[in-house]
Amino acid sequence: MSIESVRAFFAEHAPDITVIESPLSSATVTLAAEAFGVEPARIAKTLSLRIGDRVVLIVAAGTSRMDNKKVKAHFGGKPKMLGVDEVADITGHEVGGVCPFGLKTPLPVYCDVSLQAFDEVVPAAGSTHSAVRIAPMRMAELTSAEWIDVCQAPA
Repeated sequence: MSIESVRAFFAEHAPDITVIESPLSSATVTLAAEAFGVEPARIAKTLSLRIGDRVVLIVAAGTSRMDNKKVKAHFGGKPKMLGVDEVADITGHEVGGVCPFGLKTPLPVYCDVSLQAFDEVVPAAGSTHSAVRIAPMRMAELTSAEWIDVCQAPA
């Protein structure tokens, strides 16, 4: 699944967006920034969280840190990161390639306002060597994401 499901998603919903691949690993924010030639903050990281009995995806700027108090206040429960196997089973994407596109299971997607600082961000595209370049507003539109503020303000 993974990169193929992401390619299929864009073929259907946004054929102008192409999945880009790198021979370098993009499994972490730092590696992805190097692999795709952007500053780490422009990497749109996708956090897979369980809050009570719900699983949600939160996409945030690469250098931002999730604020557990803000998440708890917004969702009404304590967030817990999904385990490696659980992430792959639910999203269809391996850790390091998780993104809000081409999901195995439909999930609610939330975009943190930290992404709005950029005209273009680089989220993963289903594998640890792939990504897309996309405007944050377009990403939110394509994934029916809600904008929320759940990250700590930059120092």
